[in-house]
Amino acid sequence: MDEQAGTVKGAPRVLLRAEGAALLLLAALIYGGSGASWWLFAVLFFAPDLSFLAYLAGPRAGAFAYNAAHTLIGPAVLGVAGLQLPAPLALSLALIWAAHIGFDRLLGYGLKYAAGFGFTHLGRIGRGEPMGR
Repeated sequence: MDEQAGTVKGAPRVLLRAEGAALLLLAALIYGGSGASWWLFAVLFFAPDLSFLAYLAGPRAGAFAYNAAHTLIGPAVLGVAGLQLPAPLALSLALIWAAHIGFDRLLGYGLKYAAGFGFTHLGRIGRGEPMGR
């Protein structure tokens, strides 16, 4: 298997990581303006990473669960529901979730391939792999 097939490189990779930083900043700013508890933010910020546990069932299940928890579809649906109902807690959770996704992208953690945890759309991650590649 070509370890770099299907990965973003060069300027597009830099832009995607900058986009992650922008998402993190925007979600945190909106969250801060909402008056919601920063304790809630701190406690739940890494909650999407519980999806790692699915890797216990194998790389295919792990990649599926990780990707489901690390795309903007979930927080977008939750955020719209939070605005329409209105349900401030749902909106707060959506903003925390989106901030986490932005943080991961900023660090170079991309969506996973079934080949294993270290194979992402933003490049290979893990020991010995430069994050800025």
